[in-house]
Amino acid sequence: MKKIFLLMPLLLIIGCASVSDMSMLRAEINQLKRDIYELQKQASDLKLNKDESFNAMRESGATLRSEVSSVSKDLQTLTGRFDENKYNQDNSLKKMTSEIEVLRAQITALENQIKEMQPKTSSKSGTDTQKNKTEISEEKKADGEETASTETKTTDAKEPKKLYESAYNLYKEKKYKDSRAKFETFLKQHPKDNLAANAQFWIAETLYAEEDYAGAIVEYDALIKKYPKSDKCPGAMLKQGLAFLEMTDKKAAKGIFEQLRTKYPKSKEAGIAKKKLDEINKPSAKKSR
Repeated sequence: MKKIFLLMPLLLIIGCASVSDMSMLRAEINQLKRDIYELQKQASDLKLNKDESFNAMRESGATLRSEVSSVSKDLQTLTGRFDENKYNQDNSLKKMTSEIEVLRAQITALENQIKEMQPKTSSKSGTDTQKNKTEISEEKKADGEETASTETKTTDAKEPKKLYESAYNLYKEKKYKDSRAKFETFLKQHPKDNLAANAQFWIAETLYAEEDYAGAIVEYDALIKKYPKSDKCPGAMLKQGLAFLEMTDKKAAKGIFEQLRTKYPKSKEAGIAKKKLDEINKPSAKKSR
């Protein structure tokens, strides 16, 4: 009995110790549960962030692929346009070249026509000239002016500038035939003079003023061929085109104007040629109706 009483306190102590340990264990278990919950929550948040980042990257990749595809399409479109423009330019150049060849052929034909007409004209003018010379000679002999005339001709031959100015003054006075004759004399006597190209230009201008457009075209062409570096060339080409327009040959005029714009793009004549081309290409009022 004594032993029992002696064991009671010990059992109570052990019991109390067990209860206390159990409480501590429960507390630790609860803490562990909370820790596990926090860890699980953190892991869930990390996974969510990872999924969001992945989705963002996937969307960004899709956008990038779309942009690359769009750029690729634009590049293909631009390449197609470049090829189309190059094709059109090549065709335009070929067309222009063929038109220029046609124009050259027309000018050659005009030259041949003028050459065929010249013998007839020269024979008539030769007879008239001979008569005039005879009459003038007789008058000069009577008046004693023949010597003075010869001296004047000699002076003009020695001084090309005076002969040129004399021919140009006749042109300004609208004495086109006399002016042309003097300019032709100037070219025969001084073919390499600095004013030779100008003289050739004014010969063409006298014919244009007389509305001999075919003859003017030939003379303008002679200037372009003989004096290609002359500053009169753009003007000669412009007047060739205008002469073709006067002859109602719009196709030939168009070819000349286009050639002028290509050869002398910065010249004032090129600007005039552009306006003329716009007029030629403009649809007529009848067609638009």
